[in-house]
Amino acid sequence: MVSMTPKTPPGAVFDAVGGMAFFTTLVDRFYEGVETDTRLRPMYPSDLSNARHHMTLFLAQYWGGPTTYNDERGHPRLRMRHFPFEIGVVERDAWLEHMTAAVKQAELASELEQVMLQYFDNAAAHLVNQPG
Repeated sequence: MVSMTPKTPPGAVFDAVGGMAFFTTLVDRFYEGVETDTRLRPMYPSDLSNARHHMTLFLAQYWGGPTTYNDERGHPRLRMRHFPFEIGVVERDAWLEHMTAAVKQAELASELEQVMLQYFDNAAAHLVNQPG
């Protein structure tokens, strides 16, 4: 087993968490929260299938899995893809709340959990595009 720290390269995580099945479950758990969240749900289309699919592929790729996301959509360009949406502190916190819950439900080893939560915290902060 690879020793995990907050500075662990993302590629070391994919196999450690169980591959694609882990990311599918993680994203499903995340979107279960989003579906009923009045702060986030208005930002998404009525059918969440594409959002689920894209996020699963992106996360799997980021954490060292197959490059299917890039093959299907090109470079992630997360800020550009999220810029049309008003993302402030409230939206960031809501997104992070649901992702943190999804990660914690996975009951990962504490080192893996810490690495993932740190990434999601940084990613959520990076996408904020509204003051306050």
